[in-house]
This record gives sequence, C-alpha cells and structure tokens, in this order.
Amino acid sequence: MYIEQGYRGQLGLWKYLVIPTGFIGLIILNYISVLNSSQSTEEIMQIMVDKMGSNIVLITMLLPLAIALFILWVWVKLIHQQSITSLTTSRKKVDWKRIFFSFLLWGGITSIFIYTDYYLNPQDYMWNFDLVPFLSLVIIAVLLVPLQTSFEEYLFRGYLMQGIGIYVKNRWVPLVVTSVIFGLMHIANPEVGKLGYGIMIYYIGTGFFLGIITLMDEGMELALGFHAANNLVTVLLVTATWTAFQTESLLKDVSTPELGYDVLFPVFVVFPILIVIFAYKYKWNSWKDKLTGRIEKPELFTEA
Repeated sequence: MYIEQGYRGQLGLWKYLVIPTGFIGLIILNYISVLNSSQSTEEIMQIMVDKMGSNIVLITMLLPLAIALFILWVWVKLIHQQSITSLTTSRKKVDWKRIFFSFLLWGGITSIFIYTDYYLNPQDYMWNFDLVPFLSLVIIAVLLVPLQTSFEEYLFRGYLMQGIGIYVKNRWVPLVVTSVIFGLMHIANPEVGKLGYGIMIYYIGTGFFLGIITLMDEGMELALGFHAANNLVTVLLVTATWTAFQTESLLKDVSTPELGYDVLFPVFVVFPILIVIFAYKYKWNSWKDKLTGRIEKPELFTEA
C-alpha cells in the first residue's frame, strides 16, 4: 500500500511535474556545462577547494539539497495536501527503529569495508586527520548529509515513486524509472569522469536496491537510513581528489582509481545479502505483487 498512499493527496499531472522537472533540468544543465568545460570536474573541484576550503565547498554542495527537501515537503503539504507521513510510509507513523537499524547496519558494514581495505592496502591511503577541520566536518556532515540524502529519497523513492505508480497503475515502471533517473543524476560526478561510464552500474544498481527495499517494506524508512549512512560514513572516513565529496576526512585515498570488482561487488553481492537480511527481519512476502503488481485506488482514500 505504499504507492497507494499518494491517493491520500490531491492528484494532478502538472503538480507532479514541477519539482522533478526543475531538479532534473538543473542536473542536465550541470552535465552540459561539464561537457563543454575546458576543465575536468576534478580540476574544477580542486580549484574550489583551494579557494574556499573543503568544508565550505561541502556546505555549498549540501545546503541547496537540504533546502530543496523542505521545499518538497511544503509543496506536498500545500499543493497536494498530503501528509509527510503518507509520503514516507504506509504505516500509521514513521518507524524510526527501521531507519536506525538500516543506518547502523550499513554504516557498520561500510566502516568494516573501509578498515579492511586500509589494513590490506595501507599504501593506498594517507592519514588525513586534522582535529579542528575534522570537528567542523563532523558538525557540517551530521547536520546536512542526512538532509541531502533524505531529499534524494523523498524525491525518487517517495514523490516520483508514488506519482508515477498512480499514473501508470503498476509498480515495476516507477521502480525502473526512478532507479535509472537516480543513477543518471550522478553522471556529472567526478567519479564518472575518472572511472568512465561503467561506474553507472553502481549508481543505477543502488537506485534499484533502494527502490526494491522501499516497495517490499511498504515505506522509505530503510532507504532513508541506508542512504544517510552511506554518505555520512564516506564523508567522515575517506576522501579522494577525484570524488564528489572532498572532505577533511580521517583518510585520503591516494591510489590510482580504476574500475573493478568494487563496482560490481556491492550491486550483485552485498545488496542482495542486505535484501535477504531485511526480508528475514521484517518478514517480507508477496514479492511479485509488491514489485510488479497493479495499483488500484483504495476505496477508503479520498481525492480532492
């Protein structure tokens, strides 16, 4: 019943087009500017970091998305007259235990992966710890990263998932469309310029993973926790000159970047294992219906 929660608000095609079209339009313009620039994204990022410092650059990257989250919430509340709870979950209230479980699970796994790689390949890392800048980073990251990741989740796994599902009357189309668009949103990242378009397998695969756990769990809580942990742990623990987030993290990756198993391993091994863990813990069933079934308006929902 998660997608059907969209029926609790006022529908209208134009209402669902304004914010996604504006956001995707900005992404396209940014990508075009990257293609037409004489400098690579990595070089542009380095110039910004040299001029303003990495913490200020991080704020300029995260703050607009944090503001966009509140704009989306206001739009849903005023224009669609839909509650934020029904945009978040099919449950009567947001399940914060689910959010924290997903956050701690993925945050712990990510930390283990980073530590293991650091232990096995110490030559690939440089100790980057500087107390004052790091403490500033912690404050910035804790305040803004969850808002940034929540905007992306509310836009793709929430707003677009519900809107597209209601209009196409099924679940698999919004799952595919939101996952692909979510992946393509990262196409202007420095990682793509450095590693090539093969990295899109990871971004799009992550979109499918987040979409699947949202549909199977009938709410965004697990996706919200996972995404926040993924970005927050990475921002605080490890950085590199060729990544989107260049921060005052504990470690700096100084290895030569290359596209390898680390792109495929999360998508085809780790994410399926996480899905099994979530499915066992929350007793998921009716997989085919929840991922590909039809969408029908429940009689108890009203539409203005």
